[in-house]
Amino acid sequence: MNREEAIKKLEKYEQNHILKFFDELNEEEKEELLKQIDETDFSIIDTLKNKNAKNKKGEYSPLRAMQISEIEENKEKFHEAGVKAIKEGKTAALLLAGGMGTRLGSDNPKGMYNIGLTKDVYIFQRIIENLLDVVNETGFHIRLFIMTSEKNHEATVNFLKEHNYFGYQADRISFFKQDMAPACDYEGKVYLESKNRIATSPNGNAGWYMSMLNAGLGEILESEGIEWINVFAVDNVLQRILSPEFVGATILSGVSVGSKVVRKSAPDEKVGVMCLEDGKPSIVEYYELSEEMMNAKDENGDPAYNYGVILNYLFNVAELDKIGRNNLETHIVEKKIPYINDAGESIKPEEPNGYKFEQLVLDLIHMMDSCLPYEVVRENEFAPIKNKTGVDSVESARKLCELNGIAL
Repeated sequence: MNREEAIKKLEKYEQNHILKFFDELNEEEKEELLKQIDETDFSIIDTLKNKNAKNKKGEYSPLRAMQISEIEENKEKFHEAGVKAIKEGKTAALLLAGGMGTRLGSDNPKGMYNIGLTKDVYIFQRIIENLLDVVNETGFHIRLFIMTSEKNHEATVNFLKEHNYFGYQADRISFFKQDMAPACDYEGKVYLESKNRIATSPNGNAGWYMSMLNAGLGEILESEGIEWINVFAVDNVLQRILSPEFVGATILSGVSVGSKVVRKSAPDEKVGVMCLEDGKPSIVEYYELSEEMMNAKDENGDPAYNYGVILNYLFNVAELDKIGRNNLETHIVEKKIPYINDAGESIKPEEPNGYKFEQLVLDLIHMMDSCLPYEVVRENEFAPIKNKTGVDSVESARKLCELNGIAL
């Protein structure tokens, strides 16, 4: 894209101010800004026109989970079906690794954080070792996609390369960057992060599929005959990826997506809960759970809304393709957005000063026709690292790793 083309695009979206400092930039900086303008979808700002329209929630009802007892009864059948699908190359794993370790006191990608006590044990290492368990069991080198972000792509790729991908076969790993969305002020004017960069943020935890296709990786799905993608987040160091029983149960159940869930530790635990919304699978956020829903019981007298999601989903690729590129709802989130002012000075706001735009996985789930909530043992598969200490922290994850016999 040249300057004239950039001006034409920016005029269309009334964002001409983005080139305010253009003449002050060197040639490399000019190229970087023009490239970013070319790649940025400014049409997302139009979402602001409807920001005051309340999205009415549908009618919630319980969605039955496949419980551990039922899984144990059918373990052999599920395992056989799962191993078959994996060996036939019908499954792939996708790691959402765009985050930074800021809340852990690190300036590096979150996956580079070292949780070891007596030796180095990195978050990336733990996740890859878990996936290698399935590779070693089935004898099939599963395709692993790793989604990074603008901020951590180079550091992530270099780190994994330096550590020889922790034993994973390099030619079976495909990296891609998550698409970014522009951040704007309350009037819809896109902020500049610096004189040669637009302020952007990742497009949400449902943006992975379109980001993947935009990166040209749909060709791999097609050429390798991949029918199922196990999507999971970087912060859970105990999660099992493409565990054969989970794969088999999902496929044999004939659903569009499988979701690993854990029993809630308390009725008001801050986790999203699997449910039905107007008869379709959905996730109700913890702050949306009414007192009535918290106290509701199923036919066995157990809590009806009792299974929290852990961001580990097995999506059917054909069903994802049906959704298309533009059907997901875009959420407008009020945030503190660092920017430069008209004088070119960097400003780090103390209060929210604008909007970021995100697509959420709960909407992706709700667009599916059917979902299997699949219960896993909490202590064995759920050790999220969100904080340095306290709940869902490095400390709590270390204790759970040790409980599972993982040497740190």
